[in-house]
Amino acid sequence: MTEYGRGRAPEPWHPEDPLYGDQGWTGQATQQGQVPYAGGQQQYPQEPQYQEPQYQQYPQQYPEQYQEQQYPQQQYVPQDQQLHHQLHPQHQQLHPQPQPQPVYDGQGWDTGQGQQLQEQAQYQAAPVDPYAGAEPYAQQVAAGYQGEAPDLYTTPEAFPPPQPPGRRRAEPETVDEPETEEAEESLLAADADEEPPGRGGRRAGRGKGGKGKGGKPKRSGAACLVAALVVVAVVGGGGYYGYSYIKDRFGAAEDFAGSGSEESVDIEIPKLAGLGQMGRILKEAGVVASAQAFVDAANANPKGKSIQPGVYTLKKKMSAAAAVAVMIDPTKLNVITVTEGMRNTKVYDAIDKKLGKPAGTTKDIAQREAKNLGLPAWAGNDPKLMDPLEGFLYPTRYDLGKDSTPESLLKEMVKNATAKYNELGIEGKAKELGLENPLQVVTVASLVNAEGKNHDDFRKMAEVVYNRLKKTNDVTNQKLQFDSTYNYVKNQSEINFNLKEAQAFDHPYNTHFVKGLPPGPIGNPGLEALTATLSPDHGGWMFFVSVDGHTTTFTKTYDEHLKLVNEFQERQKQQKNGG
Repeated sequence: MTEYGRGRAPEPWHPEDPLYGDQGWTGQATQQGQVPYAGGQQQYPQEPQYQEPQYQQYPQQYPEQYQEQQYPQQQYVPQDQQLHHQLHPQHQQLHPQPQPQPVYDGQGWDTGQGQQLQEQAQYQAAPVDPYAGAEPYAQQVAAGYQGEAPDLYTTPEAFPPPQPPGRRRAEPETVDEPETEEAEESLLAADADEEPPGRGGRRAGRGKGGKGKGGKPKRSGAACLVAALVVVAVVGGGGYYGYSYIKDRFGAAEDFAGSGSEESVDIEIPKLAGLGQMGRILKEAGVVASAQAFVDAANANPKGKSIQPGVYTLKKKMSAAAAVAVMIDPTKLNVITVTEGMRNTKVYDAIDKKLGKPAGTTKDIAQREAKNLGLPAWAGNDPKLMDPLEGFLYPTRYDLGKDSTPESLLKEMVKNATAKYNELGIEGKAKELGLENPLQVVTVASLVNAEGKNHDDFRKMAEVVYNRLKKTNDVTNQKLQFDSTYNYVKNQSEINFNLKEAQAFDHPYNTHFVKGLPPGPIGNPGLEALTATLSPDHGGWMFFVSVDGHTTTFTKTYDEHLKLVNEFQERQKQQKNGG
């Protein structure tokens, strides 16, 4: 026979039996799902196949008033009980509301009946989660009948009743400790220390963390410190940025004082750069303290907006005004400017000086690498040339950068000259002008540039050259007789020199000695000299002289020329004697 009482139940006990009422005793009818009553009459036969011990019939001798008072709310009926009601309608009267067992009216003893009733009520009325919300034992039925053993679990001082076997778990012990000022002020106390939740939620005032006196949450020292730091950071950061904004908006820009330190730095200003961009470049290089200070200083200087692009050698930590003063001076630019008519020897010296090379370095490279610097095919073929690069270092400004070398600069100059000559079409116009090759066009332009004083002289000077080269010229016998050619050979720029010595000096470039043009240019002609060479003045000029050294006078006959030469020589004697 199983604990659910399959088979026939024993006969009810007689009321006079001393053990009557001990329905929780092991092996009796209560274990088999049947409860004996005073009359000994069994209410319904036991089901042979299905029996639940908690569904029992309670005596009808107790009034309904007691039932409504003890169980005022309708209890939840599980689905398995509803299914049992549908299958066994004769048992529906057993399920609406459980009633307490009658107790023997005499000396009572603890029979375990209270725990059985509590488990029956919990099974019928338990929600899905018996641990959520209120205590599941809050609705226990208190003993209210005369002679019933007192339920020790309902007293205020009682321990909580035991859980069903399947739901029992050990509860960690908690010990109440008196709170101290040290614990409240400790910065090492954990803010998140919480007592593990029990059946009815957290217990107030237990443990070291959580709550303090009066049930109010405690503030740990770490939280207060973090909050204070956040406030200080916000206020301090706002104040700093506010101060910076006011200073930048209304205060003077940050600036250094003086002409700078001993450390120098090369600053490259790109083309089309504005003052603001210049200031930022200088600030990043450590020359000025702020870009705004440079802009203000440049605007305050009358020449501040005339700063040219290029490379400047400046000192670090200069005042903005000192930096502007250097940059408005064109001579302070770290550039090489090839002027119109400048000879190659001067260009070479300038490159060596700017790049810090030993004297003669660039000249040696030019002679050695002339064929590798980009000269056109029609240039540099005459073995009598003193310098194959003469006339091909185009006059303009060349900015020197950190990577500039003599080779790179020479290549750039030759490239610019070749591009300009191709643009002017000198190769095709050489024959029209009665010249043998494009190199002679450049040579004529170099002579025009060297002998002429200004733009008005260039076209007349080109006319003089072409007329003296004519085979019909019986006045000079096709000799140009230009002093500039003799000075080129001598690497000088003298006006007063011995004419007889010049006429006797045998050199291919000395036009006082040889007929026709020299083997190559004697300088680097500019654009105006080139255009004048390609379009000469057809006034028939044969001679020229500058009496005062500033104005050039052109004549067509030799007699007019001699008269002007005499005036020139007389002026030279007066200047020599201090007159």
